[in-house]
Amino acid sequence: MSLKAISPKDAASLDKDLMEVGGFSLDQLMELAGLSVSQAVWRVHPPSAGKNILVVCGPGNNGGDGLVAARHLYQYGYTPSVYYPKEGKHELYQRLKTQLKNLNIPFVPDFTEALKSADLIVDAIFGFSFGGPLREPFPAIISQMEETSVPVLSIDAPSSWDIEGGPPKEGPGAKFMPQTLVSLTAPKPCVKYYRGRHFLGGRFLTKSIIEKYGLDCPQYPGIDQIVEVGVDAEGRL
Repeated sequence: MSLKAISPKDAASLDKDLMEVGGFSLDQLMELAGLSVSQAVWRVHPPSAGKNILVVCGPGNNGGDGLVAARHLYQYGYTPSVYYPKEGKHELYQRLKTQLKNLNIPFVPDFTEALKSADLIVDAIFGFSFGGPLREPFPAIISQMEETSVPVLSIDAPSSWDIEGGPPKEGPGAKFMPQTLVSLTAPKPCVKYYRGRHFLGGRFLTKSIIEKYGLDCPQYPGIDQIVEVGVDAEGRL
């Protein structure tokens, strides 16, 4: 299966079109993204493989996707916890946080300690708008995700990677290769450097959006919000 990657500029434009022309709100897009991520977790790491899911959230929309995913994972029977060291200021994030607190999903204060009991990590730190450099406290967190034997699932791009150029040449993230990647709406260019299980989530795009951005829309099975795609040696999907 060959899928077209979309640039960060076009990804931002596409989101704008979805909201201004398509009638979607930011809340809806984040809900759909988090739902896709939660389904990917179920696919690669069912509860029988370990229920303790550590969701690591950044301050932007990628972190919001992680908060939504944590809520769905709780409803699936997992035991999620959230590490959210630098909270987003948008009131939407505060509402998502309230939703999790109402389910008694813990917000853990120490990533290193939480990692000891984690069965899987959801990397929801940075998405397609990341341009570097890494700022505290994220270098140490990414270094630990890079070195741990706990499997990692990244949302949209492995955190610390340049969206066009892939992993950094040195420092935190240079050897970061999560076991699973969930691309949202369309893959980003850095996916050509990725080697692992790769899913696409975006089962809500209209025909006009698909045509405007020249996207590929694979067949989603059944009622799934995700579809698994591969990455070959040439970087094509």
